[in-house]
Amino acid sequence: MTWARALAAVAAVSLAFGAAVAHQGGTTGHAMVSVAGQSVRYALSLPAEGLGEATRDLREFAAAVARHVAVEADGAACSGVPAETRPPSAGRASIEVVVLYACAAPIRNLSIRDGIDALLGVDHHTIADIQWPGGARQVIFEKGQRLASFAIADNASPERGTAGQFGFYLGLGVEHIIGGIDHLLFLLALLALATSLWQTVKIVTAFTVAHSITLSLAALGVVDVPSSIVEPLIAASIVWVAVENLVAPAGAARRWLIAGVFGLIHGLGFASMLTELGLSQDDLVRALIGFNIGVELGQLAFVAVVMPPLVWLARPGRLPHLPQILSVIVALVGAVWLVERLLAV
Repeated sequence: MTWARALAAVAAVSLAFGAAVAHQGGTTGHAMVSVAGQSVRYALSLPAEGLGEATRDLREFAAAVARHVAVEADGAACSGVPAETRPPSAGRASIEVVVLYACAAPIRNLSIRDGIDALLGVDHHTIADIQWPGGARQVIFEKGQRLASFAIADNASPERGTAGQFGFYLGLGVEHIIGGIDHLLFLLALLALATSLWQTVKIVTAFTVAHSITLSLAALGVVDVPSSIVEPLIAASIVWVAVENLVAPAGAARRWLIAGVFGLIHGLGFASMLTELGLSQDDLVRALIGFNIGVELGQLAFVAVVMPPLVWLARPGRLPHLPQILSVIVALVGAVWLVERLLAV
């Protein structure tokens, strides 16, 4: 399933490129649509430039998206509620809005009518990557083609259905960590001064254990911390670690402890994806296990790719001050996010 999701992403990028060429007069958006149980999560990303006044107030725009994107499950309308908005930032040149749709029963046949052209003009088109346990599909909503309908019922055997669902949630976990630039920058700041494999192992292990604890507790409803608190704290943790790299590099010896403390906060951020899906208790346990493993796999892939060249470049005679340069950049980006998130509260 993970490979299917990777191929789906490549196909979506290809479609985006082709659509951008064919529709030079209009805007292009990309929607990640996740279907699970009785819920549909619609995450729309739009380039910040060229959108005019429609997106000046993101909260109002998200409410408008909920009104103009109609979702039906087996012929019955699902109710949509804006869940999250993200303005452009130093690490992201697009705006993002998330709308959650609650349906009356587990979804077997899904219909999506994209009416965002009423907000952004008739030439707007949305490339949608629609995923559910056991399957995926890509569609382009454009002029003359604003409706997509398809069956998502899992007709495979129970064993294959369970495996497909597990793979779906594992893929969501990989996608969430790889797409979560704030979490990756925090991890980069944690590892910037690591000089040995043992240091790296301790830091990654502490971060993994800590965020797994709060991810599980939040997803199961044991703890509930509003995102208005969690998101600024995540940004603050990035600034803290990056600044510590600059003013107290000797603290790298206890970096695993810092990774554990702040990992508890990041785990609450990871949990937002699962809690937004509104899964049943049985589905939630399966989703939690798969999602958490996916987060770890994505995290390990990031470490495996980033750490070897970072250690090599930071050696004497090459770029010995690279960790400090990276820390300055990370601190500045984290500070911008912190201000943005505090102002958004």
